[in-house]
Amino acid sequence: MRIDKFLWAVRFYKTRNISADAIKKGHVRLNGVIAKPSKEVFGGDKLEVRKNQINYQILVLDTPKSRVGAKLVPQYIKDQTPKEAFENQELLKLAKDYYRKKGTGRPTKKDRRDLDEFLE
Repeated sequence: MRIDKFLWAVRFYKTRNISADAIKKGHVRLNGVIAKPSKEVFGGDKLEVRKNQINYQILVLDTPKSRVGAKLVPQYIKDQTPKEAFENQELLKLAKDYYRKKGTGRPTKKDRRDLDEFLE
């Protein structure tokens, strides 16, 4: 099965087109080598997928005939992503929220002056 179709079939990407675009951009590696969307995937292959600033490591157990339900996905892939990757994502999210909460709008003139003073 093609790698773009496989990632779509196991619900890693919402559409096959998004899957193919991510592969073309070099976000997906098959057995350590950057793959093309038409590359074939077989059981036992290892995939590295960069998505949302996390490097997912996936072991292919089997290839499905077509798109599978969410409950059936563990039959086809095994997620071997280290816990540290998810912890780093949480730290990054907290670091962004440190200065300004999401949805509070643009910085005020006072905020800008304080920032300029801090940077000087």
